[in-house]
Amino acid sequence: MKKIHFTYRLAICTVLIFAFNQCDKTVEDTYFEPYPETSLDADAGNWKTYILANGSEIPVPAPEDASSTAYQSELADLKAKMAAATAEQQELARRWGANGVSRWHEIARELAAQYNVPPNYNADGTYPAPDPMNPTAYPRFPFANPPYASRAFALLAVAQYDALVTAWHAKFQYNRLAPYKNDASIQPLIPANDLPSYPSEDAVVAAASRELLKFLFPGEKELVTALAEEHKNSRLWAGSNVQSDLSAGDSLGAAVAARIIAYAKTDKMGQANNQAAFPNLRADAEARGITQQWHSLDIPVRAPMLPFYGNVKTWNFDQATLVAIRPPAPPAIGSAEFETALNELRTMSQNRTREQFRITTFWADGVGTYTPPGHWSRRASELIAEKQLNEIRAARVMALLTTAMQDAGIACWEAKFYYMFPRPTEVDPAVTTATGIPNFPAYASGHSTFSAAAAEVLSYLFPDHESDLRAWAQEAADSRVYGCIHYRFDSENGLDHGKKIGEYAVQRGQTDGSE
Repeated sequence: MKKIHFTYRLAICTVLIFAFNQCDKTVEDTYFEPYPETSLDADAGNWKTYILANGSEIPVPAPEDASSTAYQSELADLKAKMAAATAEQQELARRWGANGVSRWHEIARELAAQYNVPPNYNADGTYPAPDPMNPTAYPRFPFANPPYASRAFALLAVAQYDALVTAWHAKFQYNRLAPYKNDASIQPLIPANDLPSYPSEDAVVAAASRELLKFLFPGEKELVTALAEEHKNSRLWAGSNVQSDLSAGDSLGAAVAARIIAYAKTDKMGQANNQAAFPNLRADAEARGITQQWHSLDIPVRAPMLPFYGNVKTWNFDQATLVAIRPPAPPAIGSAEFETALNELRTMSQNRTREQFRITTFWADGVGTYTPPGHWSRRASELIAEKQLNEIRAARVMALLTTAMQDAGIACWEAKFYYMFPRPTEVDPAVTTATGIPNFPAYASGHSTFSAAAAEVLSYLFPDHESDLRAWAQEAADSRVYGCIHYRFDSENGLDHGKKIGEYAVQRGQTDGSE
């Protein structure tokens, strides 16, 4: 499949990773040409939703009939806009026409990467905290670390999916076809299909994505609003929707997004960074016999990353299940099993091969990147394009994947701050690392947990890629051992944990009505 590459400027300022200066940043992105959507999924309005009760909970008003004067006027206006479209606008129509769901996830990944910058320390050795009430001041809010990114991707995906299920219900309730089906003189710029056009699926996705990203990245309201307008207008330039299709879609997408945002405000993320209560976690661990605990290796010492993220609400299982599937205790420090694992790292740090270093670097996903969840989100977008999935199928892929990855992050963080296990370099400073040392406990590996959950879900959705997806998860887990920031048992138990977490998302997919 032909790919188109070009560079565009995000209207964002970011903080340089090392110098922490303000600057503009240009990013290069890749997208696929639009493809024909041959599967209509006419029953998708009945698929199981995440936050909404069902696809009919939010009513969509009936459209004007295609034979009405009002609709005929809209067709005339559409043809005028198509005729006046510039070459740039026509290119944008093709760009957005490839798959709006995937495009918005690409935007979310880029935002996560730009905001994944921990603040530098003050002159007195303390660290400033991002202020959600003043998101553009240094340090900018949010700090899009792996837990934050996993939640952002999941909330975005759920909003898109629930909104599209609702849109599909209305589409086949009213069955108003696309403009080019009602006027043969309209030649669309992107492949035609038989999907009812009211409400516009693209406008639904644009509005839902706009509202969620404004909530998650409040300093980028102007940017995401402009992108949403571009997305909606692209449907006029392409000849794919009339204005009433777009207006109904925008209203619907915004209404669904409001429900998802209301959920997010109660998911306990607001308490995830309760540093005042962190000593209680240490005391609880010590009461369980864990006396040799993890401590920050940052200089000056930095507060741990989101120590109570393990209490955030999960998507695919409850709190009791989270505790039941917690990884088993790691080997006791000083035990034969522990010494074997530590000796492997001592040897590794002195004899790392070029290939091991390459893998370590590829999976580092540290500061300034879109984190491990973004790595897997990008892979899902590639598979969506390869299989040429329609919008609602693409949204389902992203919702199943990203909710599993957020669940993986929540469960992994709960285990990390339950066991408080020190990093290898804290036990033996002679162990040298090939990547940065994260500022939270070692056990179990977050990369391994995220990756195993993602591979489990994507293997279910794309079974012909199962072998390479599982191999990718194994490589992600191995990379943390090669980098000497995790023991082998961190990665192995993380893979087991993540697989179990992914299985819960698969079970949901098997019963959501889409098969």
